Amino acid sequence: MIKLQVIGNLGRDCVTNNVNGRTVMNFTVAHTERYKDAQGNQQDKTIWVDCAYWSDRTAVAPYLKKGTQVYVEGTPEVRTYAKNDGTNGASLSLRVQSVQLLGTKTENSGGSGYNNAAPAGNFSGNTQQAPVQVMDAGDDLPF
Repeated sequence: MIKLQVIGNLGRDCVTNNVNGRTVMNFTVAHTERYKDAQGNQQDKTIWVDCAYWSDRTAVAPYLKKGTQVYVEGTPEVRTYAKNDGTNGASLSLRVQSVQLLGTKTENSGGSGYNNAAPAGNFSGNTQQAPVQVMDAGDDLPF
């Protein structure tokens, strides 16, 4: 099995559809990497990932808005298609197994530019919850 993990911003609002009696949430995540080219100029490279989250747990859908930063995990699929100019193209899609809201982008915020207006949580198809580890406030930190 191949697993893909993506952290990025939603490129558009989530769309929820019913297909053959099953619920699917479709959204697009953009991940931008910044690097310097051979001449020392800063460049941006954005990769778009089309996501399909097949789940009846649609409570997360209202929070999947354009600009929201998310972590998604699932199985990748590459789709090929013919472009208008006759050449072949490819797109990356992800069959999502879990999604976690990381925050929303704000216009005039300091620091990273993100706030946690959306509830943080892991929305996955798994019904088991991971155990929560609680540390005593009096414990010494290891650093």
